[in-house]
Parts: sequence; structure tokens; C-alpha cells
Amino acid sequence: MFLLKKVFQLRDKANPDAEKPFLEHLEDLRIMVTRVVVTLLITTVLCFTYRDQLMEILRKPISDVWEMHSANKLPKSGKLSADQWELAKTGSEVLAHLPESLHESYLQQLEPADRNMVIVASCYRAATSLPEAKRKPYIDTLVTLSPDQKSLLGELIVTKPDANSGTRDRFKFMSSLNPTEAFMLSMKLAFFAGTVLAFPLLLLYTLQFIMPGLHQHEKKAILPALGIGFGLFLCGVLFAYLWVLPSVLEFFYSYGESMGIANEWRIGYYLSFATQFTLIFGLCFELPVIVWVLVKIGLLNYEVMSRTRGYAVVAIVVLAAVITPTPDAFTLGLLALPMVVLYELSIWLAWFDARRQKKKEQREEEERLARLLANPPAAVTEPLQADPEQEYANSLDHHATEEGEEMDRGDAGEEKQSSE
Repeated sequence: MFLLKKVFQLRDKANPDAEKPFLEHLEDLRIMVTRVVVTLLITTVLCFTYRDQLMEILRKPISDVWEMHSANKLPKSGKLSADQWELAKTGSEVLAHLPESLHESYLQQLEPADRNMVIVASCYRAATSLPEAKRKPYIDTLVTLSPDQKSLLGELIVTKPDANSGTRDRFKFMSSLNPTEAFMLSMKLAFFAGTVLAFPLLLLYTLQFIMPGLHQHEKKAILPALGIGFGLFLCGVLFAYLWVLPSVLEFFYSYGESMGIANEWRIGYYLSFATQFTLIFGLCFELPVIVWVLVKIGLLNYEVMSRTRGYAVVAIVVLAAVITPTPDAFTLGLLALPMVVLYELSIWLAWFDARRQKKKEQREEEERLARLLANPPAAVTEPLQADPEQEYANSLDHHATEEGEEMDRGDAGEEKQSSE
């Protein structure tokens, strides 16, 4: 309620000639909320029809993390890729379940390169089941292998990649915990994509509610502000999706592996984490637009922002610690650092705006003085209005003078009669 009252005060300040009662402000708020809900409903239904494509897009960072970690554990010679190793492990597992008499028939159905990889993978599975001291002697006993196969097998023993088949699919597709989770995740993903798609309209509805009494030049600045705000929101989402999210996933994957913990993540937890992460970054990148609005309505200026820069940095770090989905310092730094840079950019934008406003006021003052010098005011020809108190004093003096003259005339007559 306190926040609503502050917003209503801003609306009245923007249009002081037409102040509204509290209930009319609430009616405008209801209209704004209705527009937001209807817009989100339409965009969510639209995005729900493309849920499969959206799932593939959101699953790409985790697939990239798995492929990167798999490639790091393969030989650096480049003879084996992550996809080839997955196929080789699957083929070796098939051989393990087939009778020995059928091995040759199965291998004949494969390409020569794939056949060699399946044989190497089968030997690698057998070697990893032995104690580490006996692995190298075991490889030396494999006289049927070619020198290239033995060399590759020796490199695999050193790098120690995963020998179990199907780990990529289990990690990429993950698993759900209850029957309705897949459907609810689709709805959540559609809502996330719908929010990104409808963000310009949501920002427009918010600005229309907060500042209904804008001046003409301020109304002209709304459309560029909406464009800049949507561009910053997309930059934040893409920055989180392309750089930050893969880095965070890679960090947690490596950390789990270093502690001997299997990274069997659940699809529900992953999607919630990824969507919250990208949305938070998109909203945080709106900081310059928020500061610009506060500067325009007079709540902030360049002097206040530059003087409280240190406090603002501390507040940004605390805010980043609160809103990040994970409690680690690495993710906090990835969010706090761009926000500090954007806040510094906001200070410069406020400085440029204040400088432009000052130059505009100086130019208007110079034009006003030039008009005054070109057209001086006409001389005053009308008589000045007399002061009533001065008129009253003058009338008293005139009355006293007349009485004195009458007394003089009376004295003169008496003197004349006595002389006669």
C-alpha cells in the first residue's frame, strides 16, 4: 500500500491540474493489471505451440557443458570426438551382451572407423575393471590390436573418460519426478518465453500508469525509451543465456565431479534455474531505463547519484546476493559486475541530460534577452496614482492654511476698526 501511494503521488505530481481521488487511481491500476494479464495470456498460448523448439533452445547450454567436459577427458590428439566415443561405448555394451560367436557378425555391419572404435571401447571397459597397476600390462597382451588402436587405448587409460553408455542422454534429457511435471514445465517455459516476447507492451503499460500527465516532449521520449528498454532486456537475456549460464553450469558440473558426485540433474530444477537466471539478468539490465525515468520525474539527479556512488555499489551487491538463484560468490559476481557498469553508465547519462538541460535553459535566456533588447518596453505615459495617505496629509495642510488666512483677515479688520 505504501508503494501504491507513492506511485499515486507521482501521478498527481505529473498532472497537478487534474488530481484524482484514491478510488480512481485504483481503477487505473485495475485496467493496467488487466492489460498485463491478457497480454501475457496471449503470448503464453502462442509460445506454448512452440514448446518443443523452446525446450531444445533452453537445453542447449547443458548439452554444450556435457560435450565440453566429455571432450576434455578424451585424448588431445583429436582422433576421437565426444559423439564417436558415445557410439563406441554403445557398441561395446552391445558386444558385452552378445555371445562371442555373434561378435564378428555385428562388427561387420559397422563402418571400418566405427568398428575400430567399438573394439577400443570394449578393451577400455575391460582395462578399467582391472587394478590400475595391471592395466598397462593388459594392453601389451592385446596382440590383435593395431599400433594405432594400442596408442589410442593407452591415451584413454591416462585421460580416464566415462566408460558407461547412455550418460549423454541421461544428462541431456534428464528425468521428471511426477506424471504432471512435464506438462507444468511446458507451461512454465511458455510463460517465460511469453514474458520475453511481451516485455515492450508490459513496459508501455507500466509507464502509462505511472506517468499519465507527461508533457509533449516527454511523450516523444517514451517510444525511444521503450526501444532502449527492450533492447537492454534482450541483451541481459542473451548475455545470461550465451555466456553466464554455461559458465555457471560448467562451474557446478566440475565442482561436483571434483568431489566425486554424479551430476544427475532433474529437468524441473534445471528449467526453473535457467528461466529465473535469464529473466533476472534481463530485468537487471533495465537499470539505465529506470534511472532515466527517475531523473525525468525529478526523484534523482546527477549530483545525488555521483555523491552516493559507493552506497549504490554496496546496494547492488546486496541485491545481487538476494535475487541470484544460487548462493555462490561466482554467480553473484557475474550479476553484480554488469549492474555496477550499468549504474555507472546511468550516472553519465544523467550528467549528459543535466548538461543538455542547462544549455537549453541558457539558450532560452539568451533568446529572451535578445528579444528584450530588440523591442524595449514603451515609456510610461499615464500619470502615477496618488497615494491616499499623502492626499489626506495635503488636505489637512490646506485646511490649516485656510484657517490661518481667515484668522489673519479677522485680526486685520479689528485693527482697522480700532484705528477709526
